Amino acid sequence: MQFLKDLQKHLLTGVSYMIPFVVPGGILIAISFMIGGIHVMETQGFGAELFNLGQDAFGLMVGALAGYIAYSISDRPGIAPGFVGGMVATRIGAGFIGGIIAGLLAGYLVEGIKNIKVPQMIRSLESVLFIPLIATTIVGVLMIYFIGPPVKWLNEAMSTFLNNLGMGSAILLGLAIGAMMAFDMGGPVNKAAYFFALGVAQTANNWVPMAAVFVGGMVPPLVLALAMLIAKKKFTEEERAGIPGCFVGAASLITEFAIPYAAGDPVHVIPSIMVGSAVGGAVSMAFRVTMMAPHGGLFVFALSNNPIMYILSIIIGGIVGAGVLVLIKPDLAQEDADSAVQPQQQVVIS
Repeated sequence: MQFLKDLQKHLLTGVSYMIPFVVPGGILIAISFMIGGIHVMETQGFGAELFNLGQDAFGLMVGALAGYIAYSISDRPGIAPGFVGGMVATRIGAGFIGGIIAGLLAGYLVEGIKNIKVPQMIRSLESVLFIPLIATTIVGVLMIYFIGPPVKWLNEAMSTFLNNLGMGSAILLGLAIGAMMAFDMGGPVNKAAYFFALGVAQTANNWVPMAAVFVGGMVPPLVLALAMLIAKKKFTEEERAGIPGCFVGAASLITEFAIPYAAGDPVHVIPSIMVGSAVGGAVSMAFRVTMMAPHGGLFVFALSNNPIMYILSIIIGGIVGAGVLVLIKPDLAQEDADSAVQPQQQVVIS
């Protein structure tokens, strides 16, 4: 359905413009905690200023998300009402869900206003005065009085649930987060898991799901690298040439390194990496590993409360996934034989 494809494009546009705010914000906050401790925000000095810088960047990310979702829908006139709607979502505690709603609302509202015929004499002021003013007012009022309160309640309920998770529930959540990160390797499902973890970190200062997101995103390239090293006969020479790149992708939290392999053999690769990422995410959640950064892979391992278990979760997930892939993926010679026999079987049947 075209509408769903367009919606996906708008959401991913918002995400792509939001990430440059998220990465420095999260890393600066994490470094400030390393310098000044968990109460750094109550102190003065360099660590406190780094914390403030990180908070400034973090404070803009929902606005950027909403603003550029609206921009994707309605071009430049949508940026201001979308950005303001996102900032309102941040102020009233509606978080990322509120930001997404604000961006979509602003974009489609502006697109509707643009289609209204106005006299030629005021058309020149339409995009710089009337549309931003009218759309910003409507979006802001709707967010404050109608949309924001129920979304805020949902965020608070979700945060309370996560903070009170027992061991069994934490493992189930880790399984789900890990599998989602591997399912489409950077697509909407992957981003949904990332948004979930980022929202919980922002609203409840709970960074445990973020560690599971890191692990779930790093495992797929590692699964492929290990599988290609273990079972060379199951992969072409061209595929094995990508082993170094897969290790780099795993270390850098670039799940997309696994996409070419998944596209070439989705039946065997996707289930294997999902199993590996799910196991890694579950291990991470079970040991309450945290990661106080929104990106960085292994390069920010020191920002975890338990760096050893963080790394072990990745390794365990990689080994399990590689084992599954080696087990279910046939040798290349067998695949060639099967593909050669199949047409003959079809002829006999017909």
